[in-house]
Amino acid sequence: SMVLIHNESLIVVRDPNGFRPLYIGRKDGITAAASETCALETLNMTDYRQVEPGEIIQIDADGQKSTFLNPAESRSQCIFELIYFARPDSRVFDESVHGTRKRMGAALWECDPVEGDVVVPVPDSGNNAAIGYAEASGIPFDHGLTRNHYAGRSFIMPTTAQRELAVRMKLHPIRETVAGKKIILVDDSLVRGTTSKILVKMLKDAGAAEVHLRLSSPELKWPCYFGIDIPTREELISNSKTPEEIAEHIGADSVMFLPVEKLKECVKDRESYCYACFCGDYPIKVNK
Repeated sequence: SMVLIHNESLIVVRDPNGFRPLYIGRKDGITAAASETCALETLNMTDYRQVEPGEIIQIDADGQKSTFLNPAESRSQCIFELIYFARPDSRVFDESVHGTRKRMGAALWECDPVEGDVVVPVPDSGNNAAIGYAEASGIPFDHGLTRNHYAGRSFIMPTTAQRELAVRMKLHPIRETVAGKKIILVDDSLVRGTTSKILVKMLKDAGAAEVHLRLSSPELKWPCYFGIDIPTREELISNSKTPEEIAEHIGADSVMFLPVEKLKECVKDRESYCYACFCGDYPIKVNK
């Protein structure tokens, strides 16, 4: 997606496959474009719409006009926007992020109803799925990890040592919640396993009796060439280990991922999303 100013015109462009979300809104003579609706609502804009794949919108003193690039045969919206990237108070691809993540959490419980004492999210990206898991299972939801909101995202750090330090700076266990409990730990995804290994150790050091990790995405096995910095397959732990082997590697009592078919049931139009990072079936030819 691109938003630019040229010769006193505002130009808004979304790619023909629609990989990334893009919205345009208007209020009191002001036009704004943003990736997520929460940004427009911050400006009290409620009159907005999704920019269509391949659409080019030009806004200038003469008004607004829309033209189209040749559209792709089908949409390839990034499912990870709903799993992880977007803010939960947004709508992206005309889906509620919060509602979709809750459905993912409920689907996790339906796939493997493990017994536990408390559902603990990995904040903040696991919060909404954990709520859905707790509601579906009847297991109490509680915060067993507290987050330092001044620390950045850890999975994009370049080295393992930097990622480990970033995790310890960002998250810390709440002993009163986890001590002596069977923990259902809910997170959005598992990339390298570095973060999860540290978190499981933190929780067990804080007295957790068991830690069962549940991921609201399928196993990541292929790199993304459309906006996520995962350059090689070798970095993805699910390429070399089964869920059982991952559990042993990170010290968890069990690990379960949301199956792709169950993930597809959590969105309205299942055929309009890109699932290439799970299956390697890319919508555009790439050099693997």
